[in-house]
Amino acid sequence: MRSSHSKLTPYRIDEIRALEKEAGKTLLSYTDYDVLADDLSDEQLARLRELEEKTGTALIAVRKSSVRL
Repeated sequence: MRSSHSKLTPYRIDEIRALEKEAGKTLLSYTDYDVLADDLSDEQLARLRELEEKTGTALIAVRKSSVRL
């Protein structure tokens, strides 16, 4: 399964911000997609890690899931 930042209405964003303020924590909202993590060769993994370092993000190789939950 893959996740991405959720697309939220301004009302839902306000609700999350209120909980952040109450908890004193930063919250991230993610939405799931029907995919699975996939394998990479050593060379592909090295290139992925280089790109993660450059972009300051986490990258995950995925393939479409054939199983519905």
